[in-house]
Amino acid sequence: MNTNPNSFTNGKIVVSYNPKICSHSDVCCRGLAEVFRATVIPWIDLDAASTLEIMRQVKKCPSGALTFCYSDSFELVK
Repeated sequence: MNTNPNSFTNGKIVVSYNPKICSHSDVCCRGLAEVFRATVIPWIDLDAASTLEIMRQVKKCPSGALTFCYSDSFELVK
């Protein structure tokens, strides 16, 4: 999977960030500060929480600047 500098993966999901539409509400940082770190580069660390926690937090992004999709290498267990 091709990623851009604003895409991050943990092997299960890919989280993308679009700074052009971000409202800077800090919902991500306040909700999951160990993953979304405003003062560190790279600012997203997907190894700092479970995939489910990250997906739940990304869904709370009010502007839609954060999105996720399943990684090509991850097989969804049914």
